[in-house]
Amino acid sequence: MSDAEIDPRLLEILVCPVTRGPLTYDREHAELISPGARLAYPIREGVPIMLPEEARSLDEPAPLSPPGEGG
Repeated sequence: MSDAEIDPRLLEILVCPVTRGPLTYDREHAELISPGARLAYPIREGVPIMLPEEARSLDEPAPLSPPGEGG
């Protein structure tokens, strides 16, 4: 498993801390997406950072490459 990947079992139990809704995994940008909250939570070194203040608004452009992959 690379730094940007996440255990699929973890994805089954994680929910958005804002909406309590489901998340989708964006492998390309190493983020967990909450469509309901319009937030993208970063994944750093395989650990999802589930803090709203650390999340990127979906209204902002996506990062060019995941953190730690030379972007």
